[in-house]
Amino acid sequence: MKPLLQGCGMRASPPGNCRANARPLLHTTALPGRRALAGRAASPAESLGMIEVLKELEALREENQRLKEMNARLIKEKAIAFEAPAATTAGPAIAPPVIEPKRSSGPSTSPSGSESPLARGIHWPTPNEPNFWDRPARHEPFPLKLEDSLQMNIEKDSIPLHIVHISAELAPIGKVGGLGDVVSGLSKACIARGHQVSVIMPFYESLDNDQIEGLKHELDFEVPKGFIWDGEMRVCMLRTTMFSGKVCGVPVQLIRPADWNACPLFRGSKIYGGSYDDREAYLYMCRAALELLQITGQQPHIIQVHDWHAAATSMLYWEVYNKGGSLWRPRMVMTIHNLDNSGECRQDEFGYTGIPGEPYAHVDKALDERTIGHNPERLNLMKGGVIFSNAVVTVSPSYARDIVFAGAGGFLREVFNLPHVSSKFYGILNGVDVADWNPAGDPVLPANFNATSLEGKALCKEYLQRGLGMAVDPTKPLVAVVSRLEGQKNPGLMHAAAYHCQDVGAQYVLLGSGSQAGPLRQAADTDFKNHPHIRILIQYSERLSHLIYAAADMVLVPSNFEPCGLTQLAAMRYGAILVVDFFAEATCGHVLWSHPDYKLTDDGYCAQYFCCSNLRPCATEPSWL
Repeated sequence: MKPLLQGCGMRASPPGNCRANARPLLHTTALPGRRALAGRAASPAESLGMIEVLKELEALREENQRLKEMNARLIKEKAIAFEAPAATTAGPAIAPPVIEPKRSSGPSTSPSGSESPLARGIHWPTPNEPNFWDRPARHEPFPLKLEDSLQMNIEKDSIPLHIVHISAELAPIGKVGGLGDVVSGLSKACIARGHQVSVIMPFYESLDNDQIEGLKHELDFEVPKGFIWDGEMRVCMLRTTMFSGKVCGVPVQLIRPADWNACPLFRGSKIYGGSYDDREAYLYMCRAALELLQITGQQPHIIQVHDWHAAATSMLYWEVYNKGGSLWRPRMVMTIHNLDNSGECRQDEFGYTGIPGEPYAHVDKALDERTIGHNPERLNLMKGGVIFSNAVVTVSPSYARDIVFAGAGGFLREVFNLPHVSSKFYGILNGVDVADWNPAGDPVLPANFNATSLEGKALCKEYLQRGLGMAVDPTKPLVAVVSRLEGQKNPGLMHAAAYHCQDVGAQYVLLGSGSQAGPLRQAADTDFKNHPHIRILIQYSERLSHLIYAAADMVLVPSNFEPCGLTQLAAMRYGAILVVDFFAEATCGHVLWSHPDYKLTDDGYCAQYFCCSNLRPCATEPSWL
């Protein structure tokens, strides 16, 4: 009986605790001392002693029966807790629970007293523990293996292609926004479909080299580059170095000046806004990428360039490399992630590529029409990238329509409306990498969950509340914002949302950084310093963003416009309700119900008008907004 008691977390009571009114056993064939008593009458003392023994045995029998019932109940509860959701007909069978018997030291008891098997493995943070999101959230594996609700059956394409991406970002090593996520996810998806894919990007000093598998130096080569000398642009050869490796299975080629002391491009603690000029840096990246392809003899089928940073690659390819015959096979695909920054530069600044800007200063090439007649007239790199590309892809079909036919194209709409230009546009809806963004198996989370098993989401909320030093209260709705703090993202509404959540008794967590972080930083340091329900974190952490999405009840996306919105996709993936501006209706789902001021979609709420003074929309219902 000892193992049974230990397994229940109990210990046996001493004989003195047995009940005094226990019935004597009717059958005494197994009683000790019976053989000794046989053949003679028992003395009064022996009879009295036997009665006491019988009472103790009967009490132990009842206690044993009670413990058996308790043990059976605990086994049943444990089986229910570990019961995996039924597998769908399209998916594989669910694997049995994986339990590690050995437990390492560290806090494992939930502050709310939760003792479920899923909670027992959590390494709970102390209140306000610095950077708790950077350490493992568990000291033992998830006890329950959950099936991902999205089963992806990827078929190989019949014609494999060689595709080279040229980008300023790649998640997770060099990510500022959704650009890095898309390049990473798209590369992995194409590799899974049988294509040969690589990414050429800058070797920023700020990259975490530990995340690059097999990082090694491949070669040095010379790149023509313009330098300003005595007020004039002169072309010299810049020694450039290239390193190779893999990031999450994606081959990468990292380029930078060989001598950072002589040319500090891509040096600094962050990707953008370092001690160098961004235009110069990315114009150099475009030229160096094409030189690398030429020198290494690569002839990819497709060179896919992303946003204004890489747009000059298309311009240089057709005017220099294809005409010269060194690169003859590639076709250019331009991907527009966000047209808000179209990459303006003076004609002389384009000379950083080693090629003068004057040949591109025509209306039908890259001239910025807004500067016609100005001194000097300027180039627009995004326009040039579109004109010199064979195809143009946007991150959603609606954004493609808005660019060509509506106001999203801005001053470039007339150019994009031209038949030979508009026919190039294709809208392909963005998607999140379901392997990286998977609450059923995300290693960053303290507890896993899916659509049919939500206990883990509640534990994630408790974990975040405790780690950030907030009040641990499962009944309070947790509103989250994960965003860059730029004008497009509407930081004024984020600021107002914090005060509104305080007024209505909700909790609010914001994670973000950017050029318009000032008012939010001030609020964090004054009104919400050590606040039990509000946390404003002016920083960015990929791991912390996963925790916030997993913990959030609602995710606020107040952007003035969004080309697609990976935030919405990540929030829905992690089971949060979306609260978005009316712009996001197309990416939030099909409208099921309409209201003069609200549209309820199958995935969240769209509010058409906001009053930033108190966050409440101009209408009065629903009041929780």
